[in-house]
Amino acid sequence: MSEPWNTAITSIRPNEVRVRGYDIAELMGRVSFGQAVYLILRGKLPTDAVGKLMDAIVVSSIDHGATPPSVLAARTVASTGASLSQAVSAGINSINKHHGGAIEDCARHLAKIIDKAGAEADEATMQAAAGTYLDELKASGQRMAGFGHRVHTTDPRTARLFELAGEAGVSGAYLDAARAVERVFAEKGKALPINVDGAIAAVLAQLGFEPAVMNGLFMIARVPGLVAHVSEEQSRMKPMRKIDPENHAYDGPGARAL
Repeated sequence: MSEPWNTAITSIRPNEVRVRGYDIAELMGRVSFGQAVYLILRGKLPTDAVGKLMDAIVVSSIDHGATPPSVLAARTVASTGASLSQAVSAGINSINKHHGGAIEDCARHLAKIIDKAGAEADEATMQAAAGTYLDELKASGQRMAGFGHRVHTTDPRTARLFELAGEAGVSGAYLDAARAVERVFAEKGKALPINVDGAIAAVLAQLGFEPAVMNGLFMIARVPGLVAHVSEEQSRMKPMRKIDPENHAYDGPGARAL
C-alpha cells in the first residue's frame, strides 16, 4: 500500500467530521458562514467582528444584476436545457481576470505601492508612492484595478465595508494605500472612487489573505446569485431565447427596509 497523501483541511472518521480541527456539528449554529469561510481558508476562527466583516464581503458580491458575464453565461447555458450544475458552472467558469479578478489584481497593486512607500509610511509618503506607481502603470499601458465602476459613480458597498472593517479593528497599510490611490486620482482630475472589488482587496489583504485565493472569495459569494438566475431562466423564460444583455427590466419587489 502506498504512503498516504496529507491534507490539513478536514478530517473524517465514522460519526465525526472536523474542519481545521473543529467538530463541524459544534460549528453549526454557532459560527456564521463568513466565519466558516475564513476558518477553512485560513485555518483558524476569526473574531466575531471579523466574521461579521467576512459575511459582509460575501453579501456584497452575491449578485450585481443580469449583465455581468457570469450571469449571461449561466443564463445562456440554462436556456439550452442544461442542468442547474452545468449552467452554474458555466457562470463560475466566466469568473476570471476581467470579471472578478480585479480583487486579486488590486491586492497585488496595493502591495507594490506599500513596497514603494514602506510599511510604516505616513499619509504623504504613501500618496507619493501611489502617484509614482500609477504613473508607471499608465506608461506601461496598464490600469489600476479596483477603482471606478461602469455603473456607479460611488459604489454603495465600499463605505459599508470600510465601516465594518473599522468596527472589527482592521486597519493598516493596505487600506491606507487604497485611500492614497483614490486621492491621487481625484487630484489628477479623474475621480475614480474605490469600488467594491478594491475595498474587498484592501480588507482581505489587510486580514492576511493571499491574493491567489481572492478570486475564490468572489466565486463563493456569487454562486447563490447564479443559482437564482439559472432557476429563473429555467422556470420563467422560453428555451433558446436570444439574451440581450441590455434590454431587460426589473420587475421584482420595490425598495424594502430591514
